[in-house]
Amino acid sequence: MRSGFLLFSLIIIAALIAGGFFLSTSFYWILAGVAPFILLGWYDMLQTKHAIARNFPLVGRSRYIAEWLRPKLYQYFIEPDTEGAPIPRIFRSTIYQRSKKVTDTTPFGTQLDVYAEGYEWMNHSIAALDSHALDNNPKVRVGGADCKKPYDLSLLNVSAMSYGSLSANAIMALNGGAAIGGFAHNTGEGGISEHHMKFGGDLIYQIGTGYFGCRSDDGGFSAENYKKTIAKANVKMVEVKLSQGAKPGHGGILPAKKVTPEIAEIRNVKIGEDVLSPPFHKEFDSPIGLLKFIKKLRDLSDGLPVGFKLCVGNRFEFIAICKAMLETGIKPDFIAVDGGEGGTGAAPIEFSNSVGMPYREGLAIVYDTLDGFDLKKDIKIIASGKIMSGFHMMRAIAIGADACYSARAMMMSLGCIQALECNTNTCPVGVATQDKALMKGLVVEDKKTRVANYHQQTVKAFVELMGAAGITDPADISRYHINRRIIMNRHETYEDVYPYIPEGALLNAENVPESWRRDMGMASADSFTPRFKSVFADND
Repeated sequence: MRSGFLLFSLIIIAALIAGGFFLSTSFYWILAGVAPFILLGWYDMLQTKHAIARNFPLVGRSRYIAEWLRPKLYQYFIEPDTEGAPIPRIFRSTIYQRSKKVTDTTPFGTQLDVYAEGYEWMNHSIAALDSHALDNNPKVRVGGADCKKPYDLSLLNVSAMSYGSLSANAIMALNGGAAIGGFAHNTGEGGISEHHMKFGGDLIYQIGTGYFGCRSDDGGFSAENYKKTIAKANVKMVEVKLSQGAKPGHGGILPAKKVTPEIAEIRNVKIGEDVLSPPFHKEFDSPIGLLKFIKKLRDLSDGLPVGFKLCVGNRFEFIAICKAMLETGIKPDFIAVDGGEGGTGAAPIEFSNSVGMPYREGLAIVYDTLDGFDLKKDIKIIASGKIMSGFHMMRAIAIGADACYSARAMMMSLGCIQALECNTNTCPVGVATQDKALMKGLVVEDKKTRVANYHQQTVKAFVELMGAAGITDPADISRYHINRRIIMNRHETYEDVYPYIPEGALLNAENVPESWRRDMGMASADSFTPRFKSVFADND
């Protein structure tokens, strides 16, 4: 192929030059058009990094073009409505329709195979209720006995997405939508920017391992900077991030070249230096330490609701936190449960695919553990993990959540087309990019209304499901209301899939269910490290 291309290019050049001399100067225009391709082919033959281009000059480049086109062609022409990934088209379309307030009904019945393993549905009631008579914007009060400023949280809110991962325009549109719709906007761990404050939407300030916005010079926590940050914005709750679903247990580095003066000011870091976000917190290293830090944040904020977010890894670690609550008397006001199916702008594939418990299992563990220690009545749970529709909200609340977060659905309400370029700074719709030319395509005034529309229509759909089930209060939704097909001729309720444990059962050793005994023995209030030796000794 190489020798063939070489001979072909020499013949073409010779013919064009000869033709130009003896026929017409217009042949030189043809030469100008062909020459770049010939030069590119010669470059392919001489370069040493790509074997296919070296062996098949010019023609070999079609492989790279095909690879670039593949996800786009697949999404628009090949994938079925119900099986696209990460988000199927059937849900993407619903999000777009609701955000634009156009028809979101479907014709001719469901596209789902209702007899396929994994199909899920909810129980409706013959004694259905008129959903118009129900509260169409239900909220849940977050704040325990030690909280002086409880907050009425919407049942659907913007999940944690930092400025830097998202563009300034995207942040402004999300916060503008939150202000219109009366729901909360989680800042993500990147700190609070002026873009978060432009429209005055309610904020949940997230504190990660980098302590951005409340960071000291040595990379630890600064009480002074923390108080300044929450004082300047419309912060309603504070969330300590232990881990996130997309990459639990993974830290990160913000390269020095990305630390602009704006980012440095927002994050309390120095311009021109690499910024480390370790996989662990410097301020505590035990369950008791975590709770003392939560109390410190609550006291410094004059009583704002303070909680923590995690993707569950080991059940015994969460049991350890609950034991620490009983020992110290300190309780978080809320716990956010993320799942291994969570999304982010960039994560190693091993972490995205194979680390972290999916949110349904994690949510069931968190609810059951809190209830087993008789703590749930004082603590609200927020669920996060591909929550895009009213049914997804219903399912999360049935398992044990009090409210929900949504990230990717909120991005789609902004216009995200699932181009899967979040980690390349080339997002074509200006959502996940810092390229100012691309950001201009996202018009804040239009998109903030779409975010509010999506929230309103999805919560309305959730309330309609409550009415269909004959339920007036979200607190009455239980695992019994959701069904899952196990095999073609058998289904189970979520109460069967995730069986409840009796309230207070973990407070007395005699009442601890057999399946919980090992984790209970491994958990200690003063350490996240499992007590393997004591468990094995007890078993002996």
